[in-house]
Amino acid sequence: MKDLKLWLGLMRADFLYLDVACVLLATGAAVWTHGKINALYLILALVGAVSAHISVNSLNEYLDFKSGLDLVSEQTPFSGGSGTLRNRPDLAPLARNIAFVSLAITALIGVYFFLVRGWPILPLGLLGLLVIVVYTSWITRLPLISLIVTGVGFGLLMVTGTYFVLTGDFTWTVFFASLVPFFLGNNLLLLNQFPDVEADKSVGRRNLPILLGRRTCSILFGLILVATYLSMIVGVWLGYLPAASLLGLLTLPLAVIATLDAYRYAEDIPKLMRGMGFNVLLNIVTPVLMAVGLLLAA
Repeated sequence: MKDLKLWLGLMRADFLYLDVACVLLATGAAVWTHGKINALYLILALVGAVSAHISVNSLNEYLDFKSGLDLVSEQTPFSGGSGTLRNRPDLAPLARNIAFVSLAITALIGVYFFLVRGWPILPLGLLGLLVIVVYTSWITRLPLISLIVTGVGFGLLMVTGTYFVLTGDFTWTVFFASLVPFFLGNNLLLLNQFPDVEADKSVGRRNLPILLGRRTCSILFGLILVATYLSMIVGVWLGYLPAASLLGLLTLPLAVIATLDAYRYAEDIPKLMRGMGFNVLLNIVTPVLMAVGLLLAA
């Protein structure tokens, strides 16, 4: 049991629920627009999404340990890494191996879907592999790219990619559906960077909380949440999403609390924990509620 806990720590397993939420959203969109879906394709898409996330998480754990960031980061339930390698540095090779094996699984599934669905899946697959490999070493030093990369991963790659392998098609429905995890994913990383500002700065990272300050970024956080819910409403208004997908609006109270906490406690990290927790819930519950609405409308 102890070994399993260490493995899960290296994978940052607590955040893998996000993958399930995104794949479920894509599934709901596919069923609403196309009816029946291939169960094997769905299983493979889910395995590919989870393995990709495990790969980037484990590689991030390994490289943060090697750079010394782990030793100076303030660990919270939502940021600062899992702390596994800080306590067990002998497991660094295991973290690296988990990353590479997971990456290989993701690539193999990608090759299968390329053979099944053809070249349109290729740009998404190559972009996904590139993000996994260069995220920690390169993307974390580019403020604007580091802001949107998580949203690209969850929205463009997971939701749009899953939808395409299930349907063989790109539609406006999946575009509007993917905007929700795109915006929420960006906000997930943005707020999770607040506790790490000093530590990230010490190893040469450059992100928006470092450049603009936490307070300014808390306002940006609120604006991104507004864009999240507006994209949902506009998608329904234009007829690309069913009215039932507005079930996602039920998370608005969580969004309001998270926004207020982000602004009030931008410089008080212990008090920010509630807002950070609600932000994680937003990323999971909102896509799931939208998926339920899409499936009910199908």
